[in-house]
Amino acid sequence: MKELISIIDVPKHVGETVKIGAWVANKSGKGKIAFLQLRDGTAFFQAVAFKPNFIEKFGEEEGLEKFDIIKHLTQETSVIVTGTVKEDERSKFGYELDLTDIEVVGESNEFPITPKEHGTDFLMDNRHLWLRSSKQQAIMQVRNALTYATYEFFQQNGFIKFDSPILSGNAAENTTDLFETDYFGNPAYLSQSGQLYLEAGAMAFGRVFDFGPVFRAEKSKTRRHLTEFWMMDAEYTFFTHDESLDLQEAYIKHLIKYVLDNASYALETLERDTSLLEKYVNEPFKRVSYDDAIDLLQKHESDEDTDYEHLEHGDDFGSPHETWISNYYGVPTFIMNYPSSFKAFYMKPVPGNPERVLCADLLAPEGYGEIVGGSERETDYDVLTQKIIDFGLDPKDYDWYLDLRKYGSVPHAGFGLGLERMVTFVAGTAHIREAIPFPRMLHRIKP
Repeated sequence: MKELISIIDVPKHVGETVKIGAWVANKSGKGKIAFLQLRDGTAFFQAVAFKPNFIEKFGEEEGLEKFDIIKHLTQETSVIVTGTVKEDERSKFGYELDLTDIEVVGESNEFPITPKEHGTDFLMDNRHLWLRSSKQQAIMQVRNALTYATYEFFQQNGFIKFDSPILSGNAAENTTDLFETDYFGNPAYLSQSGQLYLEAGAMAFGRVFDFGPVFRAEKSKTRRHLTEFWMMDAEYTFFTHDESLDLQEAYIKHLIKYVLDNASYALETLERDTSLLEKYVNEPFKRVSYDDAIDLLQKHESDEDTDYEHLEHGDDFGSPHETWISNYYGVPTFIMNYPSSFKAFYMKPVPGNPERVLCADLLAPEGYGEIVGGSERETDYDVLTQKIIDFGLDPKDYDWYLDLRKYGSVPHAGFGLGLERMVTFVAGTAHIREAIPFPRMLHRIKP
């Protein structure tokens, strides 16, 4: 007999006797039969214990003792179970284990999260234990698949991993969103984005990406915001804005396809509509200019099914506007060429229209909002210096960044993807706090 196997690998062992290390998620049954819902981090699975089988194998005294252990197992007790794998169409997993032996590894007494309903605050306070539930595990499996798919995509497309610092002496975007800390007597900030450093990497290596935690001190309580989250940033040289959008679309489709192919059990657990995900992979994304999007919103604002506020050209979108636009087209939608007045200083203006910049936000349908933001970067030293000043920043803090425009500047572009927003979109979850193991929000830093 082989060593311990994972539950997810059970289908490979039909008819075999196997051992599985797991935790008891739930228990039911009566009389001569007991049903154990087991989990091991890869999947959930049912084991069935039949009292006469234990008596036949171990004798009456030891057999009854073994079966009594099974009947009195408590939630989250850890065990090693032995049994024969059988196909069972009635089981959600499609298989079950005909139990022949059990060993208790670690007891669990009065596990606080029971199958009954609990309030969100209680669950978040016990996040370290809530992660054991089937839904939370499925969301983390989707997150894991998206992470692996990211590395795969950029490896296939000639990028190298380029690690940006977490501590920075300057802001990438809005200075009011920075977490400041003392760095041996000097101010330093937790990174908002690795983008500026990635531009240096792109000038050295051509195509680079990073993937790690970033921080925003926004005092927001929405279901789309965290103060600490993971972001993938990519930068690449000799790319036009349209070519950049092509790359972004290919990347998002690759992510969704990878999850469909490699995390189907998680999507099934989450009851995600995979036909929609397949649609997003197979149909082209929409590309709509900011001004056309404003016109469209104004045209439909009096419709019965709209609930967004009126916008004028020059206004920024709110969540209701983003939701309506992406649902209107039914596929992920790029909104392009926003006003320069509320976009970052490093974005290149649209040729012939300095009030608009060559940028795009990718809006996910079904109400998930922006998941990607990117732009073509300003390449002119003098223009960039003036924009830094216009944004109320000190060019001396960006001298190294300006150097990139002095020594062989080339057209280049880039984008960033918020991992947690992508997780909520692909997994179909309602709140971003469930898309990261331990969320950090405005009033949440425990556990």
